[in-house]
Amino acid sequence: MLRNFCRHHRQFAQVIWPFSFRQGQHAPSTSTSHLQKANYSSAITEKRKFYENVSISQGEGGFEIILDKRKLKTPGGKLFTVPNEALAIAVATEWDAQKDTLKFYTMHLTTLCNTALDNPTQRTKHQIISAALKFLDTDTICYRVEEPPALVELQKNEWDPVLNWIEQRYNVVIGSSSNIMGPQIPQETKEIFHQHLNSYSFWSLTGLEYVIAQLKSLVLSFGVIDRHLTVEHAVLLSRLEEEFQIQHWGNVEWAHDYDMYELQARAAAGALFVHLSSESRAVKKKLLQD
Repeated sequence: MLRNFCRHHRQFAQVIWPFSFRQGQHAPSTSTSHLQKANYSSAITEKRKFYENVSISQGEGGFEIILDKRKLKTPGGKLFTVPNEALAIAVATEWDAQKDTLKFYTMHLTTLCNTALDNPTQRTKHQIISAALKFLDTDTICYRVEEPPALVELQKNEWDPVLNWIEQRYNVVIGSSSNIMGPQIPQETKEIFHQHLNSYSFWSLTGLEYVIAQLKSLVLSFGVIDRHLTVEHAVLLSRLEEEFQIQHWGNVEWAHDYDMYELQARAAAGALFVHLSSESRAVKKKLLQD
């Protein structure tokens, strides 16, 4: 079933799936305190594996994860229940992929589900949307350098096409600036994005905000969610200046690759979470349509 599930979502999953289940990643680190609190379920980073089999079942409140014969619960003590079968299969895959030791810091989808279920900071949907929109004022690709000329040209060539895309896609004005204060984002643009974000469910917003926090960019995050950008490309664009400096001054190769893959894993998991939590039908119904 899992193989068929991936096939039905191949336009999105082929890009996202490999990163979201990558082993050996460290716990996510963000600059926003509420996200640090939201990831509280990863506080215990490792634990000896205590189960053999992983399965899912449908209950009254949604789909549950079964470890042997025990139902999974959240850190807050709630029954771990997700809204649809697609997300349940993805989470079950995370648990099934664990070896002798449970490495919770690799289980990004499970952590995001725990955050949505327990909502440890008790935030409302409106508060999540407001927090996401704040990134627009400091969006990575809206801030441009004035020198050196090579980096100025690189930012223009790589970032302008994405800005042009999102402005046309949502009929908004964003712009860019080399001023330390950044561009002046029109209120109408913020209202349009607010309306768009409001169309997402609480679960999907939890994932989207996580992606935004990783990329430090609302624009790049929309690019990934709307399938305009791959995760790899979005991560590279979010690190454009750093990559430019590395090309000129060099780097510790293994450290650079590790950081890159870690960021890709987190961003991919968040994007996959948005995609899966938006599913309205069970996977079985889709499979039967074949």
